[in-house]
Amino acid sequence: MKALTVRQPWAGAIAHQTKRVENRTWKLPAKRHGARILIHAGTQLDRNAQIYGPHFGVYGAVVAVATVTGCHWSEDGLCCGPWGFERAYHWTLDDVTSLPEPVPAKGALGFWTPPDDVLAAVQRQVRLEATA
Repeated sequence: MKALTVRQPWAGAIAHQTKRVENRTWKLPAKRHGARILIHAGTQLDRNAQIYGPHFGVYGAVVAVATVTGCHWSEDGLCCGPWGFERAYHWTLDDVTSLPEPVPAKGALGFWTPPDDVLAAVQRQVRLEATA
């Protein structure tokens, strides 16, 4: 299973609100379409966003598990409601499960492979499907 690092407050919005699109400058690799991934809250804050709600103050930890259901390019950002950015790839997310307890982990750029102890800690909280 792979993980994706997302800056706060966006990781918290995925985990605890209705944010079901992740904006990226790069297209989702085809082999990740339909994959279950870990959502990791990065160590940096997106300074253009406001922080509020649970898990928005969590940094450097896995906060949720989600399925990537699609990817499309958007010029105007209007297709995905208030969460979609202009001139970005929108990765759509579904089956989001927030972790009751964030699991500390060091993130990375792009998709990355979490250590076995991180996967085990997540597994103790939610059922993970075996995916590449």
